Amino acid sequence: MAILECKGLTKRYSGASLALDHIDLTVEPGGIVGLLGPNGSGKSTLLKLANGLLTPTEGEIRIGGYKPGAETKKLISYLPERTYLADWMRASQLMDMFEDFYDDFDRARAEQMLQHMNIPAKMRIKEMSKGTREKVQLILVMSRRAKLYLLDEPIGGVDPATRDYILHTIIHNYDPEAAVVISTHLIQDVEKVLDSVIFIQNGHIILRSTVDQIRSEHEGKSVDEVFREVFRCSYDY
Repeated sequence: MAILECKGLTKRYSGASLALDHIDLTVEPGGIVGLLGPNGSGKSTLLKLANGLLTPTEGEIRIGGYKPGAETKKLISYLPERTYLADWMRASQLMDMFEDFYDDFDRARAEQMLQHMNIPAKMRIKEMSKGTREKVQLILVMSRRAKLYLLDEPIGGVDPATRDYILHTIIHNYDPEAAVVISTHLIQDVEKVLDSVIFIQNGHIILRSTVDQIRSEHEGKSVDEVFREVFRCSYDY
């Protein structure tokens, strides 16, 4: 069964153009998928719909066969684009909170990652750098034993060393029977961890392929190179 399935999924914001326009999409367990597109292409909207933060205008979206709701909260581990951690809280308190909220939270895994990155569990969020906050939030998200990880721009705005750590954490801390969807416009940085990609623009899916297929069909070009070609053509009038 697909862990994520969309049928005719449409989202229109009040007084605005379509954010998503009747998209059909399935994501199977067992891989890391890149949801790739320019800013404003509909990436974040799709992830918010999957997480139940928005309601479709038309069509439907299902997670493990369920409509977004109480059942799907148990299946999804979501990393929003912006840090939501309360400044006054300590890393240890955040782990307490996740442990209370989520039965699948692996505290030992979270503590191990904090130690590996030399982040004191008693440090408050407001005392941390932006990069460290990003790491803590990702550690919390990836320490759940979820079936679907939705990561919205997990490497945006952090330094190269932090990006490498974040990608390493994603690769080594998810169940091979789960699926990871990474939304980003930084293709070159994430390409090495992706199994397949979805190109999205103006609310439409314009390409869906495995990374190996892209390289085979485009004479060994990277996903980043193909992405630039596809979107360059789409801007030619």
